[in-house]
This record gives sequence, structure tokens and C-alpha cells, in this order.
Amino acid sequence: MLIFVALGVCNGGELRKKFYKKSCPEAEDIVKNIAWKHVSTNSVLPAKFLRMHFHDCFVRGCDASVLLDSTANNTAEKDATPNLSLAGFDVIDEIKTQLEKTCPGIVSCADIIALVARDSVSFQFKKSMWEVLTGRRDGRISVASQAVANIPSPSFNFTTLKQSFANKGLTLHDLVVLSGGHTIGVGHCNLFSSRLYNFTGKGDQDPSLNSTHAAFLKTKCTSLADNTTTVTMDPGSSLSFDSNYFKILKQNRGMFQSDAALLTNKGSRNIVDELVESKKFFTEFGQSMESMGAIGVLTGTSGEIRKKCSVVN
Repeated sequence: MLIFVALGVCNGGELRKKFYKKSCPEAEDIVKNIAWKHVSTNSVLPAKFLRMHFHDCFVRGCDASVLLDSTANNTAEKDATPNLSLAGFDVIDEIKTQLEKTCPGIVSCADIIALVARDSVSFQFKKSMWEVLTGRRDGRISVASQAVANIPSPSFNFTTLKQSFANKGLTLHDLVVLSGGHTIGVGHCNLFSSRLYNFTGKGDQDPSLNSTHAAFLKTKCTSLADNTTTVTMDPGSSLSFDSNYFKILKQNRGMFQSDAALLTNKGSRNIVDELVESKKFFTEFGQSMESMGAIGVLTGTSGEIRKKCSVVN
């Protein structure tokens, strides 16, 4: 694992600003324009693309392995349980199709994921919210079991969560900052309802969860068995990318056990306090996204540039 992290950091150094400036000068504009077109009519997409980028990078590095389809003899990452609720693949395909028309074989699917995560969130502000370094290449391997093994679970406690991020070369600071991505999007009842109905296996409620908020959540998730209902993670501001997540967290209204876990450690609690200030959060989020976007990247002659994002060449 240490070797893997070291490789990720070294290779991350090969990513750079405007990688496609000469080879495909329109690349970043094409990604942004198509992303903005879709987000303008589908406001849940930014949360979906942030999650897709995160789930891609945590498995085999940021190599677009999450986009590969399963084959007759292999179940791919996108069919692993944590990824069954991912969405937006059609938008990625539309972007890739346009890029292949404009400059065939140049822009990787891995870079498209990184760019579209940034651009979809940025639509709200009508300006780029963080720098995305480019130059990633696409992986050829995608295995469902690796997604299950590497993607942090919403039921993780602080120790497990911190270790999961450390395994990818990310710091405690990155963990808290990137958790702020939960300021947009929804959570499925089955991923947190044990906190409402069976926290320690005795039909009890998680005592760390705000009781008023727990009562509200129980009106949405009426049983432990409900795996279809979704609830907004940041009530009242779930479509707005802001620092509200950290305010909610401090009120003990974080949805998942992994959210609440950030308050169980002094160091992470201090970071939560700092990130309530939106300007600070935006700056730090951009920096942590750059770190995450460099995990285990393939650069130079490694991997390939897929012609179609869902299949290897």
C-alpha cells in the first residue's frame, strides 16, 4: 500500500495545468459547455459527478475504471454495491463523443471525470471553483470487489475513516474537507437508518444524533428495510454548494455515521470549526480535490486513451 501511495504522489507530479493546450485546445471548454448544459436542467448532477470522481479515485487511482462496463467474465466497479446509485454516465459519453470528433484519441476519460466534477459544481457560481490538473490516462482493469474493498463506507467510525484516506495518501485535513461534498446530494435510507432504529442492535437510536433531526428522518425512512427512499444530506440547502454541511454537523445533524465520526476526534472537530466559513471551505476544498485527483494516476505511456469510456480499446 505504501508503494502504491508513493507511486500516486510521484505520478501526480506529472499532471499539469492546461495539459491539452496544444493537442486539443478546445477540450476544457467542450467539457464545461456540455456539463453546464445538463446541470442547467438537472440540478442533482453536481453531487453525482463529485461522487463519481471520488469513487473512481479511491479504486485503482483516478483512471476512469469506474466507467468500464462489466463483461461476460468480469463484474466491473460500476456494478459494485457502492456504485449502483452513480449517475451521469450518459453525460460523460456525450462529452467523450464530442471530444473524439474534435481531437480523436487525445483526451482521457479519467480527465473528463475530474473536469466534469469541477465544472458541474462551478455552474452555480458561473466561474471555475478550483484548478484541475490534467494528463491522466485511462486504466484497463475494473473489478467490483476492489470497489467494495476501497470505497469508504458511510458506517465507518473515525479510526477506519482516517485509515481509509491515509491508505490513499490523503490527510486528516483532506478527510474533513472532502466530507464537505455532502453539502449537496442525497443519502439512501438504508445507509443510515440503523442510527434511527437499531444503533447497537437493541432497537435503539444513535445518542449522538440530534433528536429533533432524528424524528424528522424517521418520517422519511420508516423502517430499516427501506432501500429506495432518499433524503437530502443538507436540509434546506441540498442543491447549493456551500459550507452549510459543517454548520449542520456541529448541530449533530450529520446524516451518516461517517459524518458524525468527524466530531469524535479533537483534531477533526477543530477543522470542522474552521470550515464553517465559506471562503475558507471553498479554498480548502479545491486544494483537497487536487490531492484526491492525483491518487494513483496513470501518466506518460501508462494505460491508454479510451476511444469509448465504457470499454477498453
